Amino acid sequence: MALRCDLIIRDATLIDGTGGPRRRADVGVKGDRITAIGDLGGLSADREVMAEGRVVSPGFIDAHTHDDQAVLCGPACMLCKTSQGVTTVVVGNCGISLAPVPMAERPPPPLDGVCAPDWWIFDSFAAYADRLRTNPSSVNTLALIGHMSLRVGAMGRDLDRPATDGEAERMRAMLAQALAEGAAGFSTGLFYPPSKHAPTDEVIAVSEALRGTGGLYVTHMRDEADHVLDSIEETVRIGRAVGVPVVISHHKCAQPENHGRSRETLPLIERHAADWPVAFDMYPYTASSTSLGARKPRPDVKVTVTTSVPHPEAAGRDLFELAAEWGVTAEEAAARLMPGGGVFHNMAEEDIRRIMAHPLSMIGSDGGPLAKHPHPRLWGTFPRVLGTYSRDLGLLDLETAVHKMTCRTAVVFGIPDRGVLREGAFADLVLFDAATVRDRATFTEPKQVADGIVETWVNGQSVYTHAAGASDTPAGRLLRREAARRAA
Repeated sequence: MALRCDLIIRDATLIDGTGGPRRRADVGVKGDRITAIGDLGGLSADREVMAEGRVVSPGFIDAHTHDDQAVLCGPACMLCKTSQGVTTVVVGNCGISLAPVPMAERPPPPLDGVCAPDWWIFDSFAAYADRLRTNPSSVNTLALIGHMSLRVGAMGRDLDRPATDGEAERMRAMLAQALAEGAAGFSTGLFYPPSKHAPTDEVIAVSEALRGTGGLYVTHMRDEADHVLDSIEETVRIGRAVGVPVVISHHKCAQPENHGRSRETLPLIERHAADWPVAFDMYPYTASSTSLGARKPRPDVKVTVTTSVPHPEAAGRDLFELAAEWGVTAEEAAARLMPGGGVFHNMAEEDIRRIMAHPLSMIGSDGGPLAKHPHPRLWGTFPRVLGTYSRDLGLLDLETAVHKMTCRTAVVFGIPDRGVLREGAFADLVLFDAATVRDRATFTEPKQVADGIVETWVNGQSVYTHAAGASDTPAGRLLRREAARRAA
């Protein structure tokens, strides 16, 4: 045991991320690692923090983000995450990644809504990784490679068709190189126009690059509405075909006619998970957010504009009210607003609770950092789980809630020595008040720092305090997946 620490957090309630019971103890940190846990009254430190019984847990791992650009823009750009206690983000989701395809013109939606047009400059994953190492973020980053990005690289803008064998092979080769350079897996967004014409066989052909690498297959499925069961089957088929674990992104049952169908989807996922590694993430809201062109507007689903290039003043407005003012249909109004994004109130609370409570679930925010008026999940996801769903509703005990944000996610994504409080683990930590932690971000005021997150540390360095806000400390690192991990 070290005689002197850089940091000691004293008199904390420890929730270690494993799902095990809480206990009272001190935590000592030296450099980037936890060096001691227990009664550390005999040790001193350069800095001592009195927790006074508040909770110390592993820093939260955001299982699903679109922070590909944000992590390159300096530590302060990640306030929306560090203020929630997030210390690691998974980027490159839904088939969209900044690497390895540079784009000289504005990419097709939804790629343009995730990263600004002038950021599509990376011709390899190595180049993206080098930029991240040279200009570190305040959070750690684990990166996937997106199918939509690869399709544009192999097929140009001729995307309304299946790839030829040669194009699929080109995508496979690009993916293989990126995996060799440190990418953690392959993501698809088969729901979206740039990939919806890709048949299952094309996805399998590209995914062959994953075979034997330990990489993950992560997917925004082809359909999260009427054909959600078929999409689950397709997802598992792809993973089995190339011998890799699968992660279903932001699992939901979308559109009013599908409310309650988590009673069907969860047992189906369970049956597959009995003999194949299948996991899913989710966010704690009944509204989704994506490109305004992704779904046809319908009167029984409220839509709020998050951003619009031709009409920036429309951000925060109701789509149907705008359409009435303009004297056009909602579909025409959406077209006028493009490129643009929206929030779609298309899910049921009963499904959110059932999916969140399921043992296979993880928590991911799926926020849109570029949106002028983003979905509140960008700023509120993790405190909302802790406050609303754990403390107020009692859906999960606090140990289980933390587990779904930490160790569970670290195991699924193969992130060693993170997501757990133990001696020798990396010092990604969050100190929060279990009695007051709560999201403040709302659909009308989405850019709000949460209550109750006292301080966040990444690799032993403080990156956020509630009192002072984000620090300018570039403490984050690019992480690599380690495939051999025990089940969570």
